[in-house]
Amino acid sequence: MPFCTVGPKVDIAKRCPPDQDWPHKGGHMQFDIEKMAAMDRYELLLGTVVPRPIALVTTVSSEGAINAAPYSLFNVMGHDPAVAMISVLAHPEQRLKDTANNIFATKEFVINLVSEKLAEAMNITCIDAPPGTNELELARLKTSPSIKVKPPRVTESPVAYECRLLTSLSFGPNQAIIAGQIIHAYVDDRYVRDAARGVIDTPELNLFGGMHGARWYAKLSDRFAMDRPTWAEWVRQGEAGQDDLSTSASGP
Repeated sequence: MPFCTVGPKVDIAKRCPPDQDWPHKGGHMQFDIEKMAAMDRYELLLGTVVPRPIALVTTVSSEGAINAAPYSLFNVMGHDPAVAMISVLAHPEQRLKDTANNIFATKEFVINLVSEKLAEAMNITCIDAPPGTNELELARLKTSPSIKVKPPRVTESPVAYECRLLTSLSFGPNQAIIAGQIIHAYVDDRYVRDAARGVIDTPELNLFGGMHGARWYAKLSDRFAMDRPTWAEWVRQGEAGQDDLSTSASGP
């Protein structure tokens, strides 16, 4: 297949011939990321990095207006200190989104995790409402006061993290990666197995993840477990395997 072109003489992707290192027949496709249109990059990246956890982020403006919006470019980045990060992309109107504006103004936000029963309400908070709109009211979600920050948490969320702004990185116009230190946490009592050790009944949270196309999601009901290997066990099993080979070679 020749290069795929978008516009005059813009090489975007090419198919390479089959090789021994690729598991599928027919070769593989290479993409020149720097030459792709921004939304095409969006489709490629978010269509392959899946599933992504979803943070319903609540913030308060400097005037006291509550805002809520979901983000799937989100994850926990460390535990000592406890740090979470969200990526706030540019608003379609090419301005900074309310979430980022509010965090920069107040230095505080709350991450509310989203269970399956909150899926429709979460989707409503995606609405392209004008600045200052309380998306929680539109979605009929209740709030409860936080302990250490001003933004409230979503009462129905099974897990919520109060955060203070640590730092941010601007990588393009009206965009920001925001890192916050988690300073307080809420977990519904029903899902706490060992409070002293922070052990949670994770499957019972019924969380779900973001997938492709900005409208697809995945349930987390299918799971499998694997024990992490240790070097000592790896060496022991290797030595045992060598002993078996030696025994087989020497015969009865």
